[in-house]
Amino acid sequence: MGEREKRRERKKEKEKEKEKEKEKERKREEKEKEKRERKKEKTEKEKEKREREEKEREEREEKEKEKEKEREKREKRREREKRREEKREEKKRREEKEKRREEKREEKRREKRRERERRERRGGVQYVFIKPFSFSEVQ
Repeated sequence: MGEREKRRERKKEKEKEKEKEKEKERKREEKEKEKRERKKEKTEKEKEKREREEKEREEREEKEKEKEKEREKREKRREREKRREEKREEKKRREEKEKRREEKREEKRREKRRERERRERRGGVQYVFIKPFSFSEVQ
């Protein structure tokens, strides 16, 4: 073999080596790219998961607030109803008390009338009518 052929052979080998290196570099870059893509996908999924969880949490909190509002409404309604009932009871008691008072007064009036009628029947109090400017005695 001649010197020229050896050089050509070495040149071909160098080119093959360069090609191998380029191929290795390309594969390595491809792997890196895939790795970045997987990482990016993972990050996206985690972000979506966080957002979904945040949304669910907010919805739960909103539902809790609504429940609390409803509970407070019911509580207020119960309180109003209780106060109304107490007022009705108080009014009823006052009316009963007034009725008893009125009955007592009425009973006293009746008793006085009966007493007066009893005295009149017995001939108790007699009224003397004197004519004006007359000095006559009662017999």
